[in-house]
Amino acid sequence: MEEKSFQYAGFWRRLAAYVIDMVILAFANYEFLSYQSTNMSVIANLGYYTFTYVNYAVMIIAFSILISWVYFCGMESSPLQATLGKLTVGIYVTDMEGQRVSFGKATGRYFAKMISGLMIGIGFIMAGYTDKRQAFHDKITNCLVLGK
Repeated sequence: MEEKSFQYAGFWRRLAAYVIDMVILAFANYEFLSYQSTNMSVIANLGYYTFTYVNYAVMIIAFSILISWVYFCGMESSPLQATLGKLTVGIYVTDMEGQRVSFGKATGRYFAKMISGLMIGIGFIMAGYTDKRQAFHDKITNCLVLGK
């Protein structure tokens, strides 16, 4: 596939996809929290675990990271090459040659997003200004987000 034939996905399409994905993940987290809150006293009363709010908060954070990681990396490394949000707006993730990324590469991209966010969001905004519309995490992992 020639580089000239790539249609790079810009900032606004990527932002729209991200918002859709966050709604989906918020629903998944809500369902998990609803289940946990109804079963919290059962777990505490059985004596299996000393349940505190700190433990609960750590569990929520760990679950949120885990479900988000599996969702983004699993979907982006699948034959679809996109999350549900990306599919909705017609974009997908590839390597620099336009090929599907591996789960490992998708994992690197996922955790590199944290660096993009730590830069006061500038790492994400880069997708609107770079030649290949790459955000900072895309540049680190040699990935592209392309439009259909």
